[in-house]
Amino acid sequence: MKKAFVCLGLCVLAASAQKTQPKDDATAFANRLLASMTLDEKIEQMEQAAGQNYTPQQADELARKGVGSFLFLTDPVRINELQKIAVTQTPHKIPLIFGYDVIHGFRTINPVPIAMAASWDASLAEHAQSMAAREARAAGVEWAFSPMVDIARDPRWGRIMEGAGEDPYLGEQMAAAQVRGFQGPVVGAPDHILASVKHFAAYGAPYGGRDYDSVDLSEDALRNVYLRPYAAAAKAGAATFMSAYTDVDSVPATGNRWLQHDILRGEWGFKGFTVSDWDAVKNLQTHGYAANPAEAAQRAVEADVNMEMTSDVYRKELPALVKSGKVTVAQIDALVRPILEMKYRLGLFTNPYVDLDKFKRETLSAEQRESARKAAEQVAVLLKNDGHLLPLAKSAKTIALIGPLADSKVDTLGSWSLHAQYADTVTIAEGMRQKFPQAKLLVDKGVEIVRPTSSIFDGQAAEPKPTLLTDADKKAAFEKAIDDVKQADIAVLVLGEAMNMSGEQASRATLTLPGKQQELLEAAVATGKPVVLVIMAARPLEIGWAVDHVPAILDIWYPGTEGGHAVANLLAGDANPGGKLPVTWPRAVGQVPIFYAHYLTQDPSQIGNRYWDMPSTPQYPFGYGLSYTNFTVDGLKLGSETLAHNGTLKVSVQVHNTGSVAGAEVVQVYTHQRAGSASRPVRELRAFSKVTLAAGESREVTLDVPAAELTFWSPSLRRWVLEPGTFDLWAGDSSDASLHTTFTLQ
Repeated sequence: MKKAFVCLGLCVLAASAQKTQPKDDATAFANRLLASMTLDEKIEQMEQAAGQNYTPQQADELARKGVGSFLFLTDPVRINELQKIAVTQTPHKIPLIFGYDVIHGFRTINPVPIAMAASWDASLAEHAQSMAAREARAAGVEWAFSPMVDIARDPRWGRIMEGAGEDPYLGEQMAAAQVRGFQGPVVGAPDHILASVKHFAAYGAPYGGRDYDSVDLSEDALRNVYLRPYAAAAKAGAATFMSAYTDVDSVPATGNRWLQHDILRGEWGFKGFTVSDWDAVKNLQTHGYAANPAEAAQRAVEADVNMEMTSDVYRKELPALVKSGKVTVAQIDALVRPILEMKYRLGLFTNPYVDLDKFKRETLSAEQRESARKAAEQVAVLLKNDGHLLPLAKSAKTIALIGPLADSKVDTLGSWSLHAQYADTVTIAEGMRQKFPQAKLLVDKGVEIVRPTSSIFDGQAAEPKPTLLTDADKKAAFEKAIDDVKQADIAVLVLGEAMNMSGEQASRATLTLPGKQQELLEAAVATGKPVVLVIMAARPLEIGWAVDHVPAILDIWYPGTEGGHAVANLLAGDANPGGKLPVTWPRAVGQVPIFYAHYLTQDPSQIGNRYWDMPSTPQYPFGYGLSYTNFTVDGLKLGSETLAHNGTLKVSVQVHNTGSVAGAEVVQVYTHQRAGSASRPVRELRAFSKVTLAAGESREVTLDVPAAELTFWSPSLRRWVLEPGTFDLWAGDSSDASLHTTFTLQ
């Protein structure tokens, strides 16, 4: 019956479409449609409804009215029902587009985005999002509210987990890769969906790392740092952008014409459509930027915001604004046109329905799981490994696996795993039982960690909430865990943050291990047994004590559905950590914001001594990460000592795997412009290459640095410049790279 229903709808719609729509010109098709639509029909296309907030009858009525989009509806049967209403009961048979927060997977969850950035492998990020797109599209979701490309230099901000970290160049590579992954080679490619680049713009730089707070940045910082990943995403062909909640230099982003029109459309040539964040059009009044809802609608239209998410300010206010002449029909047409074009390019006018058999085949398939596992193996960052404690000895007879995150399914997924099912998830404990069947595995929480305030992620993935222990039970659980450490040959402590301690509405004033995890760690070390610390979190945490006292530290982020298998492979040595930090890791929260690309200032010699109570250098530098093998990088050579304005500099190094196992190293190139019309950061990442070498293998690695990469926005000249002069260049395995030379830009 379901198949017949789908076929009938497809046949009727296809027959109609053959008579009306051009074969290959989305704009011509949209213009023909616009010419016959009423004003109310056009305005409905500018509305996105939160599907979960409506009864089935109300949602049906919205579909009949011709609403442009639904979000948070993922049941393919229900999607087909609503599509049938839209394409059979509305005057122009315009299909719906269904959007969802496909952040790091749909049903199968990949590592969180900052973890993917830690891979320093754009092809991995592209593949992961293409797999997410396949699974989402099979369910009827055609639009992802991702990637988030906000630069984040303050780990107190919870949404640091959704981006690529602190660096604009690494951010550019990850942004473009994710757009390609979601959308494929062209919008409308089979098994792909629309990307929505967010949050435009500079949402990742709020005061104090506080989510939703104001952003106050110079145009220098905006142009040279924060806007660059957005521009890269636009260049990669992103179909949609999402405006930020925040104000930028006192103008809310959703009403900011300079951002949405002048830069996005004018300078970058963006041809897609923009959507506001949740209620952001209505909230222009909350910001104090609009006096009333009508003015909010007008300002959003003037800023070229095509679609509003969840609020219905456009629906209520635009008809009167058009009638009064404050908004023109031409403005409405210009905003609706790209929405219709994207629906056309997605193929929704000819094939709007979900293939239910394909949906079943694709959901949580073996291929999806394998892809997620491989990704989780490649993003882990080995921070310390004294005495080669890792990988674990296969001869270990008893392993103590301790910590509140060691056997937690929902926390292994990480936040923004909205469509996941916790039962699908492999925990570290489950992975270890399969990987070490010969060993006795002692699994204990030891302590609980509970976020005391509510979060938008509470109840995510439908995992039952744990029963809180009494004080006596807590004491007994702590002692039991330490007793198990004493019985074991080795202890693995899985510590960090619960899933709802990171993400939206999850900023922190501190970066310490929550709860009594630090006490648990210190007690485990005090037993004298070898201890491995596995960190599960999506931000850097204060681990100075661990760095001084724990021999091995592995950062696994939130590894996703197959996280348990991936981490077990890493601990066993069947996978070799090759990740590098996409952020500078602070010693203490008092250092933040901290990032490598700072300026020289008047006394560079004091850069590490700017606090009297601790070094001002980081715990670990940007780009840092170890391996189970050893690498050396030497033999730095330049193709030429001079670089023409339109040329490309060839940078070559020799990379040697001097260890006994295969592994991956990331060669990184940084530059510094010695003088110009503005001071430049001490170092800026310009190129990187991840290379895998067999034990004992050596290879020459050549990286390209186009002269165009040295362009920057000059605040004194108020334009983009590429200035001749002397540049320092470093190559190595982190932002502390020591191989150095110079070249001259002519």
